[in-house]
Amino acid sequence: MEKLIRKNILNVSPYIAGKPIEETKRQYGLKQVIKLASNENPLGASPKALAAIKKNLSGINRYPDSSGFYLRKRIAKSLGLEHSNIVLGNGSDELIDVIIKTFVEDDENIITADITFLEYEIISKVLGRRVITVPLRYFKYDLESIKRKIDKKTKLIFISNPNNPTGTYVTKYEIEDLLQCLPEDVLLVLDEAYDTFIDVDDFPKGLKYINNKNVLVLKTFSKAYGLAGLRIGYAVAGAKFASYMERVRQPFNVNLLAQAAATAALDDKKFLKRTRKLILKEKNYLYDELSKLGIAYVPSVANFILLDVACDCVGLFKEMLKFGVIVRDMQQYGLKNFIRVTIGTRKENEKFIKVLKIVL
Repeated sequence: MEKLIRKNILNVSPYIAGKPIEETKRQYGLKQVIKLASNENPLGASPKALAAIKKNLSGINRYPDSSGFYLRKRIAKSLGLEHSNIVLGNGSDELIDVIIKTFVEDDENIITADITFLEYEIISKVLGRRVITVPLRYFKYDLESIKRKIDKKTKLIFISNPNNPTGTYVTKYEIEDLLQCLPEDVLLVLDEAYDTFIDVDDFPKGLKYINNKNVLVLKTFSKAYGLAGLRIGYAVAGAKFASYMERVRQPFNVNLLAQAAATAALDDKKFLKRTRKLILKEKNYLYDELSKLGIAYVPSVANFILLDVACDCVGLFKEMLKFGVIVRDMQQYGLKNFIRVTIGTRKENEKFIKVLKIVL
């Protein structure tokens, strides 16, 4: 059997997603379950996005606009760019795949951190590319060490900023220093999935670099806009880079309802403001409660917090499931005593703290 499988696939560990609510209800016979595992929006989806979905339901017998022209145009307007700078994807996962296929030859390598968004390494390995991982320093990307790892075969560097799962970030000064040293034939991908929640002044705006540097930026509608179930994200790049990515991107990759919802969500600034306000407020609540419990955590600029629970994270994760609370154990990331918790509503956060006290 294994002779039929590509050799590099045999060495791939598949991505383990956050446990679904319905599965947890069935497994444990629960009526109420809260999910704080996948960094989703606790307020749900943008009301304007929901209205757009309802309005477009009758059109699902037709294929969507393959180019996503109107959504790309709307995104570009919001960013002060041209629609030719935007490439749509079925979530950031697909865009990572498209980027590697477009730019990285079979014998070239990719650099990223050892504890970061797992799909950088998983997709690279599936595609048969070599991945060089660099240890974090104080739970943060170590750009100095990354610079030292660049060799003649390096084509791409992935930086999750803010980093998932640590919630840390690299500053604009660190990014600019890296860009000054970056060879002309190396691309830097800044994954800014969580940039909406930033509350610091020295966070780099990746869009600033796309037209005069080898920089691509990834954005998503899954987090702040509450559209995770529709799978919609986009890459921002120089027009020439974007045009080559379009050759690789599959047609109809973003469905009709996702395009309509994302377009409407961009106009819902009130919802975005409400989401950001909730996350920042509830993050401070969780910080206070965790400090009272003597639980160490990594300060975060995202909508989640990484906790050191000082015990087996898988065992704690399973115990919390019994009480109807889903968090994310960090075993797949190599952090065996850590869990990651999404910042929820006050009611959800209170239940999380209550259950955490019981199981610890």
